[in-house]
Amino acid sequence: MEKTKQNSHPVRRVLLATDLSARCDRALDRATQLAAEWQAELLAVNVVESTQSPDMVLNWAYGADEANMQIVQQQLRDDLATAEVPVSVKVVKGDPAVSIAEVANQGACDLLVTGMARSEPFGRFILGTTVEKLVRLMSQPVLVVRKRPHGSYRRVLVASDFSRASSLALQTALKLFPDHQIVLFHAVKQSLAELASDMPQQLQADAGFQTKANEFYDAIGLKASDRARVTLHVEGGALEPVLTQYVRKHNIDLAVIGSRGQNSLMAGLLGSSASKLLHWLPCDTMIIGAQQSAD
Repeated sequence: MEKTKQNSHPVRRVLLATDLSARCDRALDRATQLAAEWQAELLAVNVVESTQSPDMVLNWAYGADEANMQIVQQQLRDDLATAEVPVSVKVVKGDPAVSIAEVANQGACDLLVTGMARSEPFGRFILGTTVEKLVRLMSQPVLVVRKRPHGSYRRVLVASDFSRASSLALQTALKLFPDHQIVLFHAVKQSLAELASDMPQQLQADAGFQTKANEFYDAIGLKASDRARVTLHVEGGALEPVLTQYVRKHNIDLAVIGSRGQNSLMAGLLGSSASKLLHWLPCDTMIIGAQQSAD
């Protein structure tokens, strides 16, 4: 019976990427919560580095690589000892993004979960060019956890510019969270004159945006039952601040973002905008790469 339930959800194996520090504890908690909710397996991976502890530095100096690998494996097992899902662990060496993407593909993982970091060494993995590399390499969604989990995700938002990247983000959100209502958030750049007016209210009332959204749904073949779960919300202003304000005001738990939008709102997300949104948004963020398929 459990097997049938597991197979009914598109996520069958969750990959947790962790540096074993306290800053990744929230990602660990979220990964185990999602795996339990979806009846999925959990694979934890660490890209081992020589600076993780003083005794490990000595091991590296004396060429005792295997001893370090065993230390990390044991800590991974200890950290996941209370997880109520099937758990496996893997420790690898190499470039973080390349190594994690390889583990994800070899392990047939459907989702990568990792933590929000600001400092070295893991900060190089999460922010800046390395997260761009990871998203480009992976065909799976990348979930960056910021908030401490308090149960399942309840309020899910998709940032949209009506591009193909946005369609993949929306389809992924609908697929992963089949019982949720989804907010489709669209930001429109404004002139100084518009910013001084009541443009945000006018945008919400403008039927033209709903028509554009309907055309967007038609283009991706969204079925009626899924359309009924999507609510369009349009605001004027730069994406980062208006989206952040909306997330705070409405207690959004998860924002889903397509990584390769081509128009002025989402273009360059894999550059400075990705880091901006990861820093700005007070909620968890799921990034859908160009290789991600919603089929």
